[in-house]
Amino acid sequence: MSSEPGETPHPLSHRVPDLGALELLLAVARHGSLGAAAREVGITQPAASSRIRSMERQLGVALVDRSPRGSRLTDAGALVTDWARRIVEAAEAFDAGAQALRTRRDSRLRVVASMTIAEYLMPGWLIALRAERPGTAVSLQAGNSAAVAERLLAGEADLGFVEGLAVPDGLDGAVIAHDRLAVVAAPGHPWARRRGPLDPAELAATPLVLRERGSGTRQVLDAALAAHGGLAEPLLELASTTAVKAAAVSGAGPAVLSELAVAEELSSRRLVAVPVHDVLLRRDLRAVWPTGHRPTGPARDLLSLTRARPRG
Repeated sequence: MSSEPGETPHPLSHRVPDLGALELLLAVARHGSLGAAAREVGITQPAASSRIRSMERQLGVALVDRSPRGSRLTDAGALVTDWARRIVEAAEAFDAGAQALRTRRDSRLRVVASMTIAEYLMPGWLIALRAERPGTAVSLQAGNSAAVAERLLAGEADLGFVEGLAVPDGLDGAVIAHDRLAVVAAPGHPWARRRGPLDPAELAATPLVLRERGSGTRQVLDAALAAHGGLAEPLLELASTTAVKAAAVSGAGPAVLSELAVAEELSSRRLVAVPVHDVLLRRDLRAVWPTGHRPTGPARDLLSLTRARPRG
C-alpha cells in the first residue's frame, strides 16, 4: 500500500511475516495439523507453534484454532492464507527468475589478458576451469595491459589479467603470481659472449627490440632503467611478444621478454640470456576487475584457480 505524499512509509518487513512463516501457514491449511505442517517444513512442533503465535502477534489476529482433533484456520487465517499463497508463488517466481539469471551469467565467461599471460598461463587455467565448469563457454581476448583496462571498464570482459607495475585506474586487483623479465640476444650477438653481467647504463643506452608503450613489459623496463638514463629509442617496437621474440632470434637485436615467453628458445640455445647487474626486472602478475565489482560465478572460480597454480 503506497503512502500519501509527505508521509514516511513504515518498513514493510515490520508488518509482513517472513516467507518461512507464510509457508508454515500454508502447510497447516493443507494438512489440518500443526504437527504434519511442522514435519513438512522441517521444524519441530513446538517451534511451529511458536512461529504461528509470533505471526498472530505480528498481524494482531488469530490465525489457527488448535484442538485435540487438529488445527483449523480461523476466518482471518483463511484470508491471510489466501494472501500468503500469492506471496509465496511470487517469491517462487522471483527465485526461478534469479536462478535463470545466474544460469545465464554462469554459461559464459569473457576474459581479457595481457599477451604473456594469455599465451603462456591462460591455457592451463582454462583447461582446469573447463574440468570444473564444463558448461561455461569462455572467450579470451589478448592485448597489452592498457587494452585490458579499457575493455574491463567498457564492460566488454568479466575478468582481466595484467603484468604492469600497478593496478590500472578504475580497477581493483589481486596479485596471483610473479614473473621475471630476461634480457636475451641471438647467439651471434656480442652480448651473448660476455663474461660478466651487463651494466644497466649500457642496457639503457642500447637500442632494443621492445614491446609497445602500454604493455606491462615496457612499463617494468621503463621504471627499472629510469635511474640509468632511461631507454634509448627502440630499434624495433612491436605489438606482440611473438614478434619481439622472432626478431631477437633472427639477430635483429637484443630484446627484453618474460622468462615464460623465452623458456623454449633459451633451452634450445636459439636465444641466450644476458645477465644484468643491479637491475630489478621482476614484476607482479595481477587479476583485475572494475572497482567495486568483485568477480562472481565462473570469473570467481577462474580467479581461485589462478591462485591455486602460482608461479614465481
